Amino acid sequence: MRDFRKLDIWKNGLDIVKFVYLLTDKLPSEEKFGLRSQLTRASVSIPSNIAEGCSRNSDIEFKRFLEIAMGSLFEVETQLLIAQKLEFLNKEELKSILELLNTEAKMINSLINKIKNSQ
Repeated sequence: MRDFRKLDIWKNGLDIVKFVYLLTDKLPSEEKFGLRSQLTRASVSIPSNIAEGCSRNSDIEFKRFLEIAMGSLFEVETQLLIAQKLEFLNKEELKSILELLNTEAKMINSLINKIKNSQ
């Protein structure tokens, strides 16, 4: 069993969650059960799946949870871009979170590849 608390990808995932919550506070109140709910749930899924994968006994299972985390990350990015298209958020507000998401994607992908190459 791995200690997820020591993984930079998990820590970075928590930063993403915090950032998403701060950004979604700026969404219109009518989006509370729409885009805001989707964004917060998808962002929470990133570090949650990393942590859950760490509890698994095999690298194959861990890799699968990393892939799910990556899917959630892409979901968050897409939803943020939708929020921008709908003019709920501006480009400046998105710049930092998109950089953080890009860093996280690279880190997750690197770990997935490391697991693949070790099999």
